[in-house]
Amino acid sequence: MTETDTIKMLTILRAAYPHSFKDSTKADYEAMVALWTRLFADDNPAEVSAAIDALIATRTVGYSPTPGEVKEQIRKLRQANELDEMSAWALVSKACSNGIYGYKEEFAKLPPEVQRAVGAPEQLREWAMMDSEAVASVIASNFQRNYRTMQARNHEMAKLPSSVSAMISGIADHMRLTD
Repeated sequence: MTETDTIKMLTILRAAYPHSFKDSTKADYEAMVALWTRLFADDNPAEVSAAIDALIATRTVGYSPTPGEVKEQIRKLRQANELDEMSAWALVSKACSNGIYGYKEEFAKLPPEVQRAVGAPEQLREWAMMDSEAVASVIASNFQRNYRTMQARNHEMAKLPSSVSAMISGIADHMRLTD
């Protein structure tokens, strides 16, 4: 999102929440534009606009949303197309039904986020060879908890500006290399 896009978004917020901006000086507004531009630099202006519109239409408090609230709303709008843990498990369960001999092919058919939660094709094979009741209860429960945790971590990382995300990735890579 560019500075021009940011000014348009903040103008909409000023119109919707005039009390939040009534005592702002020109310097305050310029600092706000710079901050919002930096925080939303990696975001699609149409998504930011849709999130702001959704917040204006649904919030009942009389003050302007924070950048974090807008980021969370963007995440919620994107999440509408995501698999929940039950749907993800249904795909894994189906893959396990052909997982003894066709585990590599079944793993390849899974969406990337489900593949990450499973871990490796060989895991499908191991689950396929287990007692079906244990898979349907214990394994399903553990997978769903793991998937939910992974999704929550991904959602938090998606809200971060790319510079912060890159810094975190660099630290994680450095820690892996030193282990």
